[in-house]
Amino acid sequence: MITYTVLIAPKAKEQMAQLPKEIQQRIYEKLVLAQENPFHYFIRLKGRTDHKLRAGNYRVAADIKQNERIIEITKAGHRRTFYD
Repeated sequence: MITYTVLIAPKAKEQMAQLPKEIQQRIYEKLVLAQENPFHYFIRLKGRTDHKLRAGNYRVAADIKQNERIIEITKAGHRRTFYD
């Protein structure tokens, strides 16, 4: 099975570090599962080129590069402020 590599941008890493520990764990577990089939876990955002991953009331944005098999995490946060 071909898997994707997960990369986390420095800004997203800072944002994730501010999230509650249990949310960080849920996101990490979903990212591990998404390595095999990211389109099962990530949904494309309307009018944008990136995708989102839901973890309760929190969201993670990522650019999924199919040719390179890379999931690049670009943003993380609570859904209230995520779409600003």
